[in-house]
Formats: sequence, C-alpha cells, structure tokens
Amino acid sequence: MAIVLGTPGVGGLDAAVAALREWQDDGAPMQLHPGDLGWFLRFGAEATGAAVRTWSRDGRIVAVGLLDGATLLRVTVAPDVRRDEELARRMAEDVADPGRGVLGEGQVYVEAPTGSLVQDLLTEAGWQPDEPWTPLRRDLREPVGDPGVRIEVVGPERAEARAAVQRAAFDRSTFTPERWRAMAAGSSYADARCLLAYDDRGEAVAAVTVWSAGPGRPGLIEPMGVHRDHRGLGFGVAITVAAAAALREMGSSSVIVCTRSANFGAVATYTSAGMRPGPEVRDRRRDA
Repeated sequence: MAIVLGTPGVGGLDAAVAALREWQDDGAPMQLHPGDLGWFLRFGAEATGAAVRTWSRDGRIVAVGLLDGATLLRVTVAPDVRRDEELARRMAEDVADPGRGVLGEGQVYVEAPTGSLVQDLLTEAGWQPDEPWTPLRRDLREPVGDPGVRIEVVGPERAEARAAVQRAAFDRSTFTPERWRAMAAGSSYADARCLLAYDDRGEAVAAVTVWSAGPGRPGLIEPMGVHRDHRGLGFGVAITVAAAAALREMGSSSVIVCTRSANFGAVATYTSAGMRPGPEVRDRRRDA
C-alpha cells in the first residue's frame, strides 16, 4: 500500500497520541512523546491538530510529526519501521519539498530519532547537524525519595499560580491560565500532572508538568521551570524529584527529559535530581 501523508485535525489527535504511546520504550532513543502533543495543546485542539503530521501505510500510522513552530518538525517512527527505506525516503521527500505542506522554504529543522533511516537520508541530502541536546533519564523501579519542599498538584484553582511561575521561569513564555485550561481539557492530560513547589513563605517558586505514556513506559518532563527570583536555592532539583515521584506513582518505568547541552544549569539540575545524561543528539538543519 502507498504511504499517505496526512494532517489529522482535531478528530485524529487521539489516534496520533495512541500511536506515540505505543512506541515509547526505555530501550528506544529520545523521540517525540505523547506529552509533547499534550503540552502543545495549550494552544488549543484546533492549532494542535493543524500542527500534527502523520504518515500511514495500509491504514496504520507509522510515523508522527509535530510542527513545533513554523521551522521545526519533531518526528518519530514506529520501532519496526525505523529503518524502512520506503517510509524514510517518502518522509525525507515530504519534509524537503515545501509544496507538500510540512516545512516551508529557507532554514528549517527536523528532529528525528538517532538511528532512524530518515535522519541518515537527510544527512546524505546535505542537511547539517544542529546544536547538541542532552537527553537524561532516571529509572523509576526504586522509590524516589522526598523532594524536601511542599508540593501541590495543580487544579483549576491553581492555574493562575502555575501560569505565573511559567512566565517567570521562561522570558518568552506566553502561558496563561486560559492556556493551562486548554491543555488540561485535552485527552492527553488524563495521563499528566502539573506540580507546584513552594518555599517556606508559601510562595510558588517552581513548576513542572509530567506526562505518562502508560504503565511500564517512560514518562516525560515537559516543561520544568524555576521562578527567576528563586534560582540557585535547590528548587529545580526538588521539583524534578517530585516529578519523578509523580510519574512513578502513575506507573511510569522511567522519567526522561531533553535539554540544550549549552544549558549547563539545566543539565546540572537534572543530574543532581538523579537523572543520568545520555549521548548527545542533534537536529538536522537545512540552510536557506
């Protein structure tokens, strides 16, 4: 059967998320996670459905991509077709041709799993490695321990505090209570949890959202941030430990995250929270 490229829209989001859940495995390379789509849902279901691309063969989804902005496609493929030549060539052609509705002209980026054939084909076609990212992972078979600070699970009544910490942690953040509610309304959030950490004065100082892919599969941290006025006090480590504990409670086999290697503070925080860095990964970049 021919490979079909599609944009699932709102009605196809659950199928794309289900495929991503099925492909998560502790032995797999760092790849697109259902939590990545869940976090994108802060922009609304229609925007998320329009940003997703699927490749299907014989009615089965074999690859899922997320346009994380106009110039970056984050994509992964089913484990059994990671080296499938027909699929990889079709995907490489689709991302290279602006007329196919995936990426436009000029400088663009593709994030694909290390070892996937589509990444190899893009490299052969002249796409360059971009900046390095560091994936980190912590096994959750053993108890995590106490984070050492007060932790609250965020519900609608704490949406304003959650959004405020996000904006104070990331200078360009546009997160609002309305966007938290849009994210929480998505089906992906049934397997997610937002946490807030508080200091001794009762101020919310750090936040994290964690996404389960189901029992026995790796769960994702996306995102974690510490209020700019409370950095260097251990709250990043504390909220990361709390995130790991929450995912363990939800049945996740491990907790994973990926951050820019140049963000030394983030790498150090995750490492101090018991996560182990893996080999660096790089997107593929096509220059203008």
